[in-house]
Amino acid sequence: MHCTHVVLDFGGTVTDLYLILAAFLLLNLLMALWRIARGPTPADRLLASLLFGTGGVAVLLLLAYAEGGQTLVDAALVFTLLAVITGAAFVRRVWGKEGNGHS
Repeated sequence: MHCTHVVLDFGGTVTDLYLILAAFLLLNLLMALWRIARGPTPADRLLASLLFGTGGVAVLLLLAYAEGGQTLVDAALVFTLLAVITGAAFVRRVWGKEGNGHS
């Protein structure tokens, strides 16, 4: 994976832009972590945890393109699979207890 060093209007390179976007996404992940801790409903926690998984994958991909490493792309793929499994397990655990006859 090769990242070209295109100079942008503000004087930075595309790599700098990737790192700025990764930092912004990390800030969003902190807010999602706060939402997971505070709730107030299980649905809020589920959406925040899915955002955490998606944001984490996005950060890993941005860092992979900024640094040019395939290892972070592989880690992002693993986290994508784990996010899907975690979301499904959370839905089954929380909404399966309601006993609506469909679980």
